[in-house]
Amino acid sequence: MASTTLICDTEPWKDLKAHVDDVNKTHLRDLMSDKERCQSMMVEFDGMLLDYSRQRVTLDTMDKLYKLAEAASLKQQINRMYSGERINSTENRSVLHVALRAPRDAVIYSDGKNVVPDVWNVLDKIKDFSEKVRSGSWVGATGKPLKDVIAIGIGGSFLGPLFVHTALQTDPEAVEFAKGRQLRFLANVDPIDVARNITGLNPETTLVVVVSKTFTTAETMLNARTLREWISSALGPSAVAKHMVAVSTNLTLVEKFGIDPNNAFAFWDWVGGRYSVCSAVGVLPLSLQYGFPIVEKFLMGASSIDRHFHSAPFEKNIPVLLGLLSVWNVSFLGYPARAILPYSQALEKFAPHIQQVSMESNGKGVSIDGVPLPYEAGEIDFGEPGTNGQHSFYQLIHQGRVIPCDFIGIVKSQQPVYLKGEVVSNHDELMSNFFAQPDALAYGKTAEQLLKENVPQHLIPHKTFSGNRPSLSLLLPSLNAYNIGQATVGQL
Repeated sequence: MASTTLICDTEPWKDLKAHVDDVNKTHLRDLMSDKERCQSMMVEFDGMLLDYSRQRVTLDTMDKLYKLAEAASLKQQINRMYSGERINSTENRSVLHVALRAPRDAVIYSDGKNVVPDVWNVLDKIKDFSEKVRSGSWVGATGKPLKDVIAIGIGGSFLGPLFVHTALQTDPEAVEFAKGRQLRFLANVDPIDVARNITGLNPETTLVVVVSKTFTTAETMLNARTLREWISSALGPSAVAKHMVAVSTNLTLVEKFGIDPNNAFAFWDWVGGRYSVCSAVGVLPLSLQYGFPIVEKFLMGASSIDRHFHSAPFEKNIPVLLGLLSVWNVSFLGYPARAILPYSQALEKFAPHIQQVSMESNGKGVSIDGVPLPYEAGEIDFGEPGTNGQHSFYQLIHQGRVIPCDFIGIVKSQQPVYLKGEVVSNHDELMSNFFAQPDALAYGKTAEQLLKENVPQHLIPHKTFSGNRPSLSLLLPSLNAYNIGQATVGQL
C-alpha cells in the first residue's frame, strides 16, 4: 500500500511556508547590500561559477532549504542512485545515466553487476565504427564515402543530441574535425521534416542512424521506413545494410528491418530517454560528425559534474542548489515558470533540451508513492538566447509576471570578433547585457529615480520597474566539448 507521507507534512516544509512572509518583507535591493550574504552565494567548481545572490533568499532561507533536503533524504537518495538501487519505482529500474560517462575504471553496479565495462564496450564499438566511416574505409553501396548522417529519433533521442551538435558546430576544434561532413536530425512524423532532411543529400553518401530502444516507436519507425524507401529506390534494397545502422536493444526487429544486427549499438533500460544523450543515442551520431575524441571530452565534462553532484556538500553543490532554488520558487513563492537564457547563440537548443528533461521528469501531480500533491510542483521551462530574448519577452519579465531567470554566460567566445574603431568587441557587448539584466531585474527602477532623470510624469508608471525579480547566473570559462558536457549535466 502506498505511503501517505508527503514532504509538505514535514516540519522543514512548514517552517519554509512560514518563512515566506519574512522574505516578502525584504526587497532584493536590501539583500544585495549584504556583502557577506552575496559572497556566500557564489559557488565555484571546475571553472564554473554559480552566483545565486539575486535569488529571493536569505542565509536563513538556505539553511531551511538544506533542512528540507535532509527531510527528503536527498543525500541517501543520491547514494541509492549511484549504487544502482531501483529508485525508478514505477518501472522498477535503476537510474544510471551517470554510468554512461563514467571513467573506464569506475565501478557502478546494477543488479549486482558492474555496468561500466558494458558501457565502454559500446563506446569502443562506436569509436571503431565512426573512425571507419570518417576515414572512408566503410563506404556505401556504390563505393562512395558516407559523409552525411541523418539521425532519426524523437524526444530524448533527438533533443539532447541536437543541443550538443548545435553547440559544437562553432567550436573551433570541433569545426576542424567536422569538415566536409553533415549531421541532420529527423524527429517529426510530419513529411515536411523528411523533405527538409533529405533536401540536397545524395543517398549514395548518406548514412541513416535509427534510434529506438524497442524499435517500435511509431513516429521514428515510420520515418525510418520512409528513408529506407528513399535509399532502396535509388540504390536497391540490398543497400540498406550499408546505409542504415541502429541504436536499439531489439536485435530481432533490427534484422527484420534490413539492418545488420552487428551494426546495432546498445543501450540499457536503466537509461531514461531524456537522459540518453551520453549513450549511443547521442554518442554515435556526434562521433560520426566530430570524431570520437571530441565526444569523449564532452563525456568527461559531464562526468566531472556527476562526481561533484555525488560528493560535494549541499551548500557547495551546484546541481543541488539549482534544484533547491527551483523548489523554493515554485512551491513556496508561487512562481510557475523559469526562463533559461543562455548568452551564447551556440546554446540556442539548450532550453528545449532542459525543457524536456525538467518538464517530463517533474511533470507529475502525484508523489513517488502515487499520492496526489496538495501543492504546486514542477515548473514551466522556456528560453531563448540573449540578446534575442531581450527584444522578445523580457518586457514581461521586467514589468509583468515574475519569472525567475537562469542566465548562462561564457567568458571566452567560440568565435571572437574585434572590429577596428569599436569601443568593445562583439562578445563584450553581449556579456555586458548578460551582467546588466540580472541587476535590472533585482534592483528595478523607482519613480524617484525616473523623476531625477526628468521623465515626464505621465510616463513614470510605464517606465517604473519594481525589481525584486529573482535570477541566477552561471558562468562558464569557454564553450568547448568539455564545457558543453558540464553545462548539460549541471543544469539537470
